[in-house]
Amino acid sequence: MDLPRGMKDFENDEFSKIEFVREKFLETSEIFGFKLMEPSPIELLSTLEIKSGESIKDDIYFFKDKGEREVALRFDFTVGIARFAVSQKSMKLPSKISAFGGVWRYDEPQKGRYRFFHQWDIEIFGTTDLEYDAEIIEFTSKFFSNLDLQNITIDISHRRFVESYINKVFESNDPQIVFDMLRAVDKIQKKSKQDIISEYEKKGYSTEKLEKIIAFSEIHGTPDDITKKIDAVSLVGWDEITGIYDSLKNRNISNIRINLGIVRGLDYYSGIVFEAFDTTFDIGALVGGGRYDSLPEAFGRTDFGATGVAGGVERIILALENQDSKFKQVNKRISILYLDGMKNNAIKIASSLREKGVFVDIDLNNKPLKKQMKQSVNSKFAVIVATDEFASGMIVLHNMLDGTEKKIKVEDLLSELSS
Repeated sequence: MDLPRGMKDFENDEFSKIEFVREKFLETSEIFGFKLMEPSPIELLSTLEIKSGESIKDDIYFFKDKGEREVALRFDFTVGIARFAVSQKSMKLPSKISAFGGVWRYDEPQKGRYRFFHQWDIEIFGTTDLEYDAEIIEFTSKFFSNLDLQNITIDISHRRFVESYINKVFESNDPQIVFDMLRAVDKIQKKSKQDIISEYEKKGYSTEKLEKIIAFSEIHGTPDDITKKIDAVSLVGWDEITGIYDSLKNRNISNIRINLGIVRGLDYYSGIVFEAFDTTFDIGALVGGGRYDSLPEAFGRTDFGATGVAGGVERIILALENQDSKFKQVNKRISILYLDGMKNNAIKIASSLREKGVFVDIDLNNKPLKKQMKQSVNSKFAVIVATDEFASGMIVLHNMLDGTEKKIKVEDLLSELSS
């Protein structure tokens, strides 16, 4: 039977890789003091429209429930967490929240992104201090380091800095011009320069000004590199760009650069924005984030700064596979093997270990020892219950990693496994 387009089943091998990323994410979250939560998978459609307008319907799964209420499946964690956070009047601020799980988007399926996929997310609420934006980026860098993901560059920019340059070029503060030019800049990674110019010429924009905006978006490097190319100091937000750059250097984050082509597609971003890329793998941004103070404001809290980042898990897995990651997880499983006539003894040993919290596998179909051993290839140890040895109160402990084995007393098994 077929699944709906864009959906898939996650088999054990792929799910174990998702769990590997999840374990590293939770470990990094705990290091940085984030508290894990699970926002509701279903939101009122009106809640999602606060963030992105009615056009969000084109990109999400929405429907009417049995009470004729218009609801939708979550398409990210940010909205749900923000909705939750602004409603907690007694929440101690700043509040650091993390989430990991499935989200749904009615996008065109693509490499590393189905219509149902997994996402990780961290958010900090209740402060506008730039150091919290820096901490979000530091978390991202450390998380990738914990995954042993190599060749990562984090590109940072500032929405109001880009908007300020657009206003300067067009000698106008028209929000429609800013909206269109931000969209043009956001398309540069996906379309050619000429295609973008042609598209916006048809909307009445001059070629000369479009070329200036595109040239601006191609500027990247250190603060010194930027100031050699444009009068950055005169634009809104330059002090915050240099401030966060210096803060990240102070935090020993060296894989950063300023990239004025980063604007993030969502309208609610209001300050520092950033994306992270694998420089050896053309798969697009692995994460995206930034400051979005305007979203809590849309939910009625004007005293509630917000900054965060999120990334697609399956896309990170593709990047790890591209660099031949072994997805090394601590192997805790033990397999209990047995010869003819020893099944009941083997089951008793397995049950005793499980009572002690040991992860145990045992074949119950009386397969030959050779086949049992083949099934145990992913275990740390195989415990072999053999007739002669067991009669003497002994079992064989086989190390599945290096192939060595030794005979031990049955009562010493747990201590051997713990050593």
